[in-house]
Amino acid sequence: MRCIDRQRAAAVAAASLALAGCMPSPPPSPPAPPATPQTTVPAPAALPVTLPRARNWDEYRERAARRLVAANPGRTYDGPVSEPLLAIPVLEAELNADGSIRRIKVLREPRQAKDTVPMAIEAMRRAAPFGDVSHLPRPWTYVEVFLYDDARKFKPRTLER
Repeated sequence: MRCIDRQRAAAVAAASLALAGCMPSPPPSPPAPPATPQTTVPAPAALPVTLPRARNWDEYRERAARRLVAANPGRTYDGPVSEPLLAIPVLEAELNADGSIRRIKVLREPRQAKDTVPMAIEAMRRAAPFGDVSHLPRPWTYVEVFLYDDARKFKPRTLER
C-alpha cells in the first residue's frame, strides 16, 4: 500500500508541476512606493561621544547649542539673524542622566512654515547626547529656540547672546 501511496503522491506532484507551467502567470505586483527619506540620521562621526561636564545650566545650554550646529552642517547659518525670520519653533528636551533625549516637547509652533518643527526635532535628535546632566539640578530639561531664515536654515538662539 505504501508504495502505491508514494506513486500517487509523485503523480500528483508531477501533474501539479505540469499544470503550473500551463497556467498563466499571476499579474505583476504593483510597484513599490518610493522610499521615504530616513527621518533619523546618525550624528556625524566627528562629534565627541563624551563631553566635559558643564558647571551649570547656562554653560550646558551653550555647549548643547554648539553641538546642534556641529551635528547639522548645511542646515545652520552663522552671523546676524535675518529680519524677518521665517519661523521660530521652541523645543524642550527632557534629558536622561547621560544627556540623551528622553522626550521632546514643542513649546511653540510657528504659524507659518510648520515644517520647521520636525526639522528642529530631527536636528536636536541628531545632536544628542548633549553630555552628562546627573550633577546638575533637576528637572533635566534643555530648551532651545530655533531661528529659521528663508532658506530654512536655523541658528540656535542660545548662540545669539
